[in-house]
Amino acid sequence: QVQLVESGGGLVQAGGSLRLSCAASGRTGSSYAMGWFRQAPGKEREFVAAISWSGGNTYYADSAKGRFTISRDNAKNTVYLQMNSLKVEDTAVYYCAAAIRYSVVTNSPNYWGQGTQVTVSS
Repeated sequence: QVQLVESGGGLVQAGGSLRLSCAASGRTGSSYAMGWFRQAPGKEREFVAAISWSGGNTYYADSAKGRFTISRDNAKNTVYLQMNSLKVEDTAVYYCAAAIRYSVVTNSPNYWGQGTQVTVSS
């Protein structure tokens, strides 16, 4: 089992930045790909960004490209999501996820965090 705990959410004005963190514990000795997802009120959860175990591969949803950056520090068992130029439509609960295989992290992760709220005001 892997436990994931997100932090760093909050209230920010449009155009501002936030950095989310996701700390993993438990069976962190395995090589997990990591991803970020979000769910806005009344909408389905959607994929935001993914990173391979080594960090050498990343993948972004179109909505995140050019504004968000996913990274990881395996020594700290932590993955980050740097969000810049935030928009009101980025308001959502952001979830961290872990997958045994990079190929499935975008749609079928094995583990989920509890989420952190990001609210962007106009």
